[in-house]
Amino acid sequence: MGIFSSLFGNKNVKIKDFIERGAIIVDVRSKGEYESGAISGSNNIPLQQIASKASELKKLNKPIIACCASGIRSGSATTILKSNGIEVMNGGGWLSLSKKL
Repeated sequence: MGIFSSLFGNKNVKIKDFIERGAIIVDVRSKGEYESGAISGSNNIPLQQIASKASELKKLNKPIIACCASGIRSGSATTILKSNGIEVMNGGGWLSLSKKL
């Protein structure tokens, strides 16, 4: 149990740090999924558009927390954004993330 709590604890600390530094929450689900429920104030950029929006996101010069339904698509988005020099973390599923904010 100690390993799991330290892993999840570190993620919560990182989320808090990102939020304190003005992080932008990017929900990478489809527009329809996003419209059916999302974190207030989050931005919807479907995963298929992330690569083309990376330069715009980089210009904002803020950390990004990516989320989706389960954490799989946000993991892919995190990889894409990191490869573009953006400070980003995978926030996982949006419902779970919303409880940590």
